[in-house]
Order: sequence, then structure tokens, then C-alpha cells
Amino acid sequence: MEVTVKYFGAIAEQVGTSEEVLNLEETGGTLEDLKAFCLKKYQLQDEATIQIAVNQLLTKSGELKAGDEIAFLPPFAGG
Repeated sequence: MEVTVKYFGAIAEQVGTSEEVLNLEETGGTLEDLKAFCLKKYQLQDEATIQIAVNQLLTKSGELKAGDEIAFLPPFAGG
């Protein structure tokens, strides 16, 4: 089962790409598993400030399924 992971802003700069396809059998089947996998793989800092959206909806947890789009978003600034 594959999912598309997109990275934005400073996160994309740290990762070195804006998008990749990952296999849930390698990363784990939950959002928490995938986040932990990516944080470790890319040694991402400020994990508490990273927001994640699944299929364009902000969320913190849940089961993932094939075809989902996961976005790692940097902190937002208001104005």
C-alpha cells in the first residue's frame, strides 16, 4: 500500500524533495507511524510545530490507506 507524502516550506528544504511515495508496509499503517518514520529518516527538528494533513484535512492521528495524500506543513504565521 503506497501513499504520497508532500513536504512544504522549510521541511521540503530539509528533506531535499517536495514529494515522495512511501510504502505503508515499511513505515507503518498509522499517521503516527508515518510521522515517526519521516522524522527519523530525515532527522527533522521541531516535531511539535509540524502540522500534518491527510487528504487536505489537518489531523494528528488515524489509520492510513492506499492512495492517501499526506502533507507535512511548517508552522503557519498569521497576520
